[in-house]
Amino acid sequence: MDTMERLGGDAFAPQTTYLNSASTGLIPAAGVAAMHEGVQATAAGRPLDHFRDVEAARAAFARLAGVPARQVATGASVAVYAGLIAASLPDGAEVLLAEDDFSSLVNPFHSRPGLKVRTVALEELADSVRPGTDLVAFSQVQSADGRIAAVDAVREAARAHGARTLVDASQSAGWLPLPQADFLVAVGFKWLMGPRGITYLVVPEDLGGLTPLLAGWVAGEQPWDSCYGPVAELAHSARRFDISPSLYSYAGAVAGFELLDRLGIPAVRAHDAALADRFRAGLAELGHTPVEAPGSAIVSVPGLGARQPQLSAAGIEVSDRAGNLRASFHLYNSSDDVDRLLHSLA
Repeated sequence: MDTMERLGGDAFAPQTTYLNSASTGLIPAAGVAAMHEGVQATAAGRPLDHFRDVEAARAAFARLAGVPARQVATGASVAVYAGLIAASLPDGAEVLLAEDDFSSLVNPFHSRPGLKVRTVALEELADSVRPGTDLVAFSQVQSADGRIAAVDAVREAARAHGARTLVDASQSAGWLPLPQADFLVAVGFKWLMGPRGITYLVVPEDLGGLTPLLAGWVAGEQPWDSCYGPVAELAHSARRFDISPSLYSYAGAVAGFELLDRLGIPAVRAHDAALADRFRAGLAELGHTPVEAPGSAIVSVPGLGARQPQLSAAGIEVSDRAGNLRASFHLYNSSDDVDRLLHSLA
């Protein structure tokens, strides 16, 4: 098979064979340097305007999502924004979810009293939307095994029945084109290669009827004039759903976006998918059958999860998910990384 070099060049400095982006992406050296500078500036009492980094990250995610920056809110977790959307639904609203989807997305709907929650297999989502369904919430790419949802079919079924969609792009933003959805949410620390502590929420132009329950001073139209007492005027954009930002994290997030802007999502997708296909082909030669997930950068192999500690001890980082070995491939990986993993599994 042809060899494939890393797309990221010298932007990364892994000291392991790192095949675990579905858990945590590597941070580019420029991002690490930006965070280090921010921490040093704080320690020295030297102010830096990291709110510029928040706006730069917001604009960068908006470009990936194909929406104006005014439709993007910045927060800390998928669960917070899923909970905000759950709280906006009326009593008796029906929410359709995918089986075994990531807990941060689905649990807020189960925890919200008064909702009717239905759960079906991922492949049955589109056919399961029915009159009376208010919201369909699902991940574009499944965390556990890399299966890619039929987003277009689900969206069309939802529209036909007057339902809205909430798509979690945490396992797709950074290597797969982002879908159109009424609400789109994604963490920044996986394929977007930022630090932990960042989540992006895309809302409709009309702000989706959400109540800004979590609004603090940063959600004001003029934040620095909104520090005391009730916020007199909420932001006229999705920024009314902002949560006080982890500023050092945003300092580190910009470098990942700059790299994706330079390379382009189509090139990253082709690279990641080719490495995953190389791994699937090698698994077949070894007699292993991964979960069917064509085109995905995530490969999940039933029955091999117990090998994870042994692989880690050998300097190969993958995940154990429900007994499955999960490997995930991104722009800082090469064909040598894939071959090293296959050799260790032989």
